[in-house]
Amino acid sequence: MKKLSIISLGILASVQFANAQVISSKKWSDIFSYNNVIVMKEDQGKIIAAAENGLFYYTISTGEITKLSKANGLHEVGITAFDYNPQNKIGLVGYQNGSLDVVTPDGVTYIVDIPIATGYNGSKKINHISITGDKAVISVGYGVSIFDLKKKEFNDSAFFLSGVYQASNEATIVNNKVYSVTDTGLKSHELNTTFPVYSTWTTEMPGAFTQIASEPVLSFSSATTAYVYNNGVATPLSQTFGKVKDLVVNSNSIIVTDQARIYSFNTNGTFTGAVSLGEECNTAMTVGGKMYGGTILSGIKNEANNTFKPDGPYFNNAYKINLYGENQLLVSSGGRDARFNGPLANPKNPSFYYFNGMQWIYPSYFIGKTQAFNILDAVANPSSPDEVYATNYTFGGQGIYKMKYNANSKDFDFTKYYDLAAPNAYVRRPVGLTYDDQNNLIATIAFMDTGSIAIAPYDKAADNFIVKDLGILSNGIQKALYYENLLWVPMPRTNNFLVYDYKKTPTNVSDDTVYLLNQSSGFAANSNGTVSVAIDKAGDAWIGSDSGLRILSNAVSAIKEPNPSVKPIIIEQNNLGEELFRDSQILQIEVDAGDYKWISIDGGGVYYMSSDGQRTIKHFTKENSPLPTNSITDIKVDRKTGKVYFVTYNGIVTYQGDVADVTSNFGNVLVYPNPVVYSNFKGKVTIKGLAEKTNIRIADVAGNVVHSAVARGGYYEWDLNNQRGARVASGIYFVLMTNEDGSDKATAKIAVVN
Repeated sequence: MKKLSIISLGILASVQFANAQVISSKKWSDIFSYNNVIVMKEDQGKIIAAAENGLFYYTISTGEITKLSKANGLHEVGITAFDYNPQNKIGLVGYQNGSLDVVTPDGVTYIVDIPIATGYNGSKKINHISITGDKAVISVGYGVSIFDLKKKEFNDSAFFLSGVYQASNEATIVNNKVYSVTDTGLKSHELNTTFPVYSTWTTEMPGAFTQIASEPVLSFSSATTAYVYNNGVATPLSQTFGKVKDLVVNSNSIIVTDQARIYSFNTNGTFTGAVSLGEECNTAMTVGGKMYGGTILSGIKNEANNTFKPDGPYFNNAYKINLYGENQLLVSSGGRDARFNGPLANPKNPSFYYFNGMQWIYPSYFIGKTQAFNILDAVANPSSPDEVYATNYTFGGQGIYKMKYNANSKDFDFTKYYDLAAPNAYVRRPVGLTYDDQNNLIATIAFMDTGSIAIAPYDKAADNFIVKDLGILSNGIQKALYYENLLWVPMPRTNNFLVYDYKKTPTNVSDDTVYLLNQSSGFAANSNGTVSVAIDKAGDAWIGSDSGLRILSNAVSAIKEPNPSVKPIIIEQNNLGEELFRDSQILQIEVDAGDYKWISIDGGGVYYMSSDGQRTIKHFTKENSPLPTNSITDIKVDRKTGKVYFVTYNGIVTYQGDVADVTSNFGNVLVYPNPVVYSNFKGKVTIKGLAEKTNIRIADVAGNVVHSAVARGGYYEWDLNNQRGARVASGIYFVLMTNEDGSDKATAKIAVVN
């Protein structure tokens, strides 16, 4: 039976972080896809596999799977290269952005200062890594660099410049000599003083070559032919290939992974057999005489058609997420570009993913289809949760799909396609789907035939959508937020915001009322559109535009006034008033159970704000946290557990927040860390499980009150200072708490060791 352990990679004794900022903690976890295995290495019956966003370690004898990602040790996503030396237990991870992680039994070290050739403006992607002893040769778009694994620093680099920079596709070290395959030939040079001088390199064999491997024999390949190289002679293997994906050499075999099959040869180049694993592989290897493939879509796969990987979505692409019931998720994986215009180009033909509480499911209906898909939203019917509607935004196949979850097959059956009566391939593109409190389904439609936008309620009796053109020249529209019998709809391509009153009769579109906020209502003059909206516990609408944040106070009543007005939040910076998030594009706003705000800024990460927006509690970026990118396309909070989901085009991560299920009474009050030992922890002490409004007094053992405060939103952080602003002495402190009306009480103790 497969066992999954979400802890540090098995090659680590512990996850420590040397010479690098610690960006992960137990509060974070990943929801990454580990399907696309790029590289595999073996260590005593165990396979270490590198996927796009992390490593996983599969023990063949026990079935145990352990994963290591940015959520618990690594420092980046977008893995493009990996190698591992079983002798010294060191792994080296290369990324799309040119950085490296050195993974050792003592921890993970982040390397960001890879040498870059002067004048080189191309990709920094790490193409390939090959470890020999304590040295690694790193292949990049401008040549090769030698990395010292013991010192964790770079030695010499050779920049392949002859008129233009030439990439090293792959390279390896054999007997103190570097061999590199390039688009113009097999190149070589001794590791000596002239190594950095490209003009002193030797072209062993001209041609366009892509793969290379060594130990015990040197082998390399073009797209269709593989060779054994010995004493300056390249002997072609007896088979030709459709396209060589990878080349692996071990003590007794050469393994060539082709698009369709995996071929085996002995080290003399004699063909010994071929297998097919039923799908395309990136790489392959033998362990214990059995073949294992690193697939594109199924993780590690063996000849018996068994797959091994951490469970996760089909791909890492994610755009929007919806939460249901006990840990059930629907994730749409499409996207838009050019200011919320066309469907984001994606060769993976993105659909939606479903997590049923136990495993991730990708509808087989969407696999292998020539029909283009770009699903922007997927929602479950509250009255029949196995019924899912999804919006396809792509050109030529735009429309809404109805799917039915089949619990027996753990798959989705196609039920119906609604084409929205689109007259051509470029109009009537559905964006979002929203259910109201009576389970009425309403879609938002962009790019109507008239250049307008539309609202499309679902008519249950007719089993169709009624498309109502709103006559508002905008083209762009977002998913609607339902609140108090109204639809609150951002318009990302004009400086407007729509509120739609359908009079509780969604299929009767003749009596509806449209309210429109625009620049005269208070939006920034330089704004080109509104992007996001959330409504907090006070009933205020927080509206994010591409040029800042605006608040519509008492939104339901204000929107019906003759001249409703939105206002910015003004905060104090250096004794001067400053508009919060001025000129920033607000991608998403989410309100948690304590009325705190999670706000994502395009390119700026995520801010966790106080309920009034005056105070930044946390600011997460890809540099200081496991976020895969600084542009978060969606945020959802599970108010019952406090878990926060951050959705990006590069994958999903979660953060265990401190605010959960906040009511007027106390929950399970927890203080951490406790005891507080100054030598180990210098931050604030968190008290969570509080009432929505909590009066707090903290006293010493003599009964003297050293600190008092009023906490709002279910949790509080104490900086361990007394009323005079000085740190309290070592000792035991009692936390005395009452809710707002004094009807509920709670106590706790904190031990402080300075």
